[in-house]
Amino acid sequence: MARQLVNKRKILNDPVYGFISLQSDIIFDLIEHPYFQRLRRIKQLGLSCVVYPGANHTRFEHAIGALHLMRQAIDSLRMKQVEISDEEAEAVCIAILLHDIGHGPFSHALEQTLVQGITHETLSLLLMEQLNTEFHQQLSLAIRIFKNDYPKKFLHQLVASQLDMDRMDYLRRDSFFSGVVEGTIGSDRIIKMLNVCDNQLVVDRKGIYSVEKFLVARRLMYWQVYLHKTVIVAEYMLILILERAKLLVKKGETLFAPEPLKWMLQHQFGLDDLSITDKKSNLIENFTALDDSDILSSIKSWCKHPDRVLSYLSKAIVNRKLLKISVADRPVSKTQLVEIKKKAKDQLGLKTNEIKYFVFTGSITNHIYEADSGTIKILSKSNETIDLENASDIDFKRLSKAVRKHFICYPKELDLN
Repeated sequence: MARQLVNKRKILNDPVYGFISLQSDIIFDLIEHPYFQRLRRIKQLGLSCVVYPGANHTRFEHAIGALHLMRQAIDSLRMKQVEISDEEAEAVCIAILLHDIGHGPFSHALEQTLVQGITHETLSLLLMEQLNTEFHQQLSLAIRIFKNDYPKKFLHQLVASQLDMDRMDYLRRDSFFSGVVEGTIGSDRIIKMLNVCDNQLVVDRKGIYSVEKFLVARRLMYWQVYLHKTVIVAEYMLILILERAKLLVKKGETLFAPEPLKWMLQHQFGLDDLSITDKKSNLIENFTALDDSDILSSIKSWCKHPDRVLSYLSKAIVNRKLLKISVADRPVSKTQLVEIKKKAKDQLGLKTNEIKYFVFTGSITNHIYEADSGTIKILSKSNETIDLENASDIDFKRLSKAVRKHFICYPKELDLN
C-alpha cells in the first residue's frame, strides 16, 4: 500500500501577525507532537482572565508567534550579512518554538507548586532532550543554542535575553488579548534594527527609541496585567488550593482528580530527582498529561468537599468571589497582621492552622531594565557598541531600580473596622 504524503508546509492564521508559514518538516512534526499540542490547553496569562476577559490565549499561540518573529529576525540579520546557516536557522527556530514547552497548568501561577524547585526552563530542557531522542538527535543543535552552549552567542540571545523573540511576542500578544494598549510595541521596527557585533546581538542606533518604548511598555504591562492586584490574589488562592489538596492527600483523604494530577498530589518531586531515571520518567509522563482543564475540573469538584478550607477557596475561584487585597508601599506591621488574623479566627470561626489560607501577605516587584541580566547594546555609526543606559537620554539608573509593593489578603466579609 502506497504511503500517503502529508503536506507539512502549513499556513496558520494568527490574529496578531496574520498568516504564518511553517517552513520545515521538523517544525510541523514538533508542533504535531502531544507535548506541544498540550500547550493549546494552557493559558498564557494564568488567571489574568479574571480581570481581562479576553486574556484567554494560550502558550501554543505564543510559541507560534515567537517562531514567526524568529524567522523575521533571521531574515533581517542575513540581509545585514550576518552569517546564519540553514542548519543554524532551523535550530534557533526549534529552540524558540520549544522554549515554553515545560510550562505547567496556568503557566507561571503554579510553577513552584506542582513541582517544587524546578523552573519551567529546566522542564523545557528536559522535554527537549526527550524529544531529541524521539527525533533521532535532530534537536541537538537547538538544545545547544537553548543552553547557550554554542559559539554564536547571538543565537541564544534571540531566544533568551532582554530583547528576545519571547518577550517581543508576549508583549504584543498579551497587549492585544488583554486590550491594554500601553503594552503595544513596534516589534517589526525593533527586529529590523537588530544587528550582530562581536558575536553579540545589538541594536542599530536609529532603533534606540523603539527599544525605549519596548522597555516602558514592558514595565506598564507588569503593573497593569501581570502584577494586577486582582490577578495576584486569584493566583495566590489557586496555589493555596493545591497546597491544601496536597495536605489532605498526605493525611489519607480521598480527593477527586484526574490521574496525572492525583499522581502529582501524591508525590513530592524536586530537582535532585531528575538524576533518577525512573522518577524522571514518571514526572515526564504525568507532567505532560496535565493542563488547565485538569486543575479546573478538580477545583469544581472540590467546591463540595467537606473540608471547609478547600471548598471555600475552590468556590471563590469558580465563582470569582476572591479575597480582598490591599496593596501599599510598606508591609503591614506585625501588630496589625496579628490583629487581622485574630479577627479572622474569631469572626469566621477558623482554627489556628486554617488562618494562613484566609489571611496572608506578600510582595511584588517590578523594574524596567534588568541591567544585571545583560545589557542591551546599541551599535553606533562608527560600529562601536554602547550600553543602552549610556546611549539613551532616559535615566536608566533610576528606572532599573526595583519597585517593591506589599500586599495583604483577607476575606471581604471580615469586619476590620
